[in-house]
Amino acid sequence: MPSLKQIKRRIGSVNNTKQITRAMKMVSAAKLRRAQDSMMAARPYSDRLRALIRDLAARTDRGLHPLLAEREPRRVCVVVVTSDRGLAGSFNLNINRRAHKVVREMERQAEEVKLIAIGRKGYDYFRKRGYEFIQHHIGLSRDFTFSNVLSIGEAIRNRYVETHDEDTGLDRVYLIYNEFKNVVTQEVITEQLFPIVPELKTEEQYPVDYVYEPSEPQVLDSILPRYANVMLWHVLLESFAAEHAARMNAMENATNNAADLIESLTLQYNKARQAAITKEILEVVAGAEGLE
Repeated sequence: MPSLKQIKRRIGSVNNTKQITRAMKMVSAAKLRRAQDSMMAARPYSDRLRALIRDLAARTDRGLHPLLAEREPRRVCVVVVTSDRGLAGSFNLNINRRAHKVVREMERQAEEVKLIAIGRKGYDYFRKRGYEFIQHHIGLSRDFTFSNVLSIGEAIRNRYVETHDEDTGLDRVYLIYNEFKNVVTQEVITEQLFPIVPELKTEEQYPVDYVYEPSEPQVLDSILPRYANVMLWHVLLESFAAEHAARMNAMENATNNAADLIESLTLQYNKARQAAITKEILEVVAGAEGLE
């Protein structure tokens, strides 16, 4: 049985941990509020643009633009979005498991599967397993601007368009990320980025038709490249909000577990102290009886 000094030292250690996890929860809650505000502000535009692009893709000839063209998926790229830091519960584990499953499925269908990692946790997970990366981005959350996201989106789009290049060209691109549902729920999403998936509707579901000025190819060439940038921006906003929510919940659970452990250790300490006092009393009584 541990001594009173050991129990007291452990209570102090757990209490220090409790203070740290409580502080981390408060920091994550503040970051979540900012990330959630940014995500909610961007959602209407990204949702409307996505609906518009997919509607256009369903109406137009897919051979008019390389981002619409459907081809045999010989070279596939999977973009995995994770966090740079841990202590976020199962946030990164769920993404990495889903991504690993998707990659293995793609390996059975495609000739070549490559990865783009956004976040250290995804990069470390797949690097240890020997996967090849087209590129990886670590620390993006510290300098999260649309210009940085724009450079990543353009790099992905350029590689997809380079179908003539056997070394760098891609035939299909997927996104895997955590979507923010609410403070306690995040959902892992697997979504095809390229080629753009058309929204399938019946003829009666098309309320209007489009007139293209100056021409359909020029309009598509102007608006479709924005799709990748806005989609990636939307995905990262969702991921950052989900990350802070997951970390806040993880730190709250850790704080509650520390409080329960302190209560249990305090009870153990009191029992040990009571036993020590009882032992001393018995020794005094035994000594007094021996003097009589």
